[in-house]
Amino acid sequence: MKKMGHRGNVVSEGSHTRESAMTERLEHEIAYYYDFHPTEEDLMGETVVHDVLGRYLTDVLTALFDGQMCAVYHNLNFYYTPNWKEHPLAPDIAVIKGVDFRYVRSWRVGKTGPAPQVVLEVASEETWKKDLDEKPMKYALIGVQEYFAYDPNEQPLLRDGQRLFGWRLDRATRSMRALPLDPQGRLWSLHLESFLVPDKKYLRLYDSNGQLRLTQAEAEKQRADALAEKLRSLGMDPDQI
Repeated sequence: MKKMGHRGNVVSEGSHTRESAMTERLEHEIAYYYDFHPTEEDLMGETVVHDVLGRYLTDVLTALFDGQMCAVYHNLNFYYTPNWKEHPLAPDIAVIKGVDFRYVRSWRVGKTGPAPQVVLEVASEETWKKDLDEKPMKYALIGVQEYFAYDPNEQPLLRDGQRLFGWRLDRATRSMRALPLDPQGRLWSLHLESFLVPDKKYLRLYDSNGQLRLTQAEAEKQRADALAEKLRSLGMDPDQI
């Protein structure tokens, strides 16, 4: 955390007020250790497949909630207590509905804002056991309502070949309840209003009518292609307009 310096001996009343407010705000913020030091998972790094899928899902979800109060974060540290040495949870994707996106160093549940309604983890060889065995309980404790884990590796990590896993919070017991795949191998997310569908190295999202959820770039290309096709049907060359 940066230290505040003096900018002179003569300041206006407004400056005093602003500096006092800033000082008070900084005094109530916690400089969490792992906001400045790598965790064990940070040191593992990410494979290209892991990184590509994480960015893709971030783009899809950002487009899905465009124009709504919703923040989508990629690899942001989440804390639950004021313990400055608390080990954070840093999901690959976190969706927090009801708040606008903010540029924050980390997120303290209950202070910065609510817990994410949805988190997604992209499993790797180093993390998949924790993703499946430990994180459902940890995410339940901070109030996450839906948790999904996906294995994008060319050779699935589990012997039975299952790639997609999901849990939903049981408020009565404050624990996660595993969700069964439907006959098509999909999971339905209440908060994303989407089916999550395995597609090898990708995890796709579809609406209830079977329409693929698109990134902003994909949606713009689809509109441009549709307009070009319409122009051609009218005998016009879209490349000449």
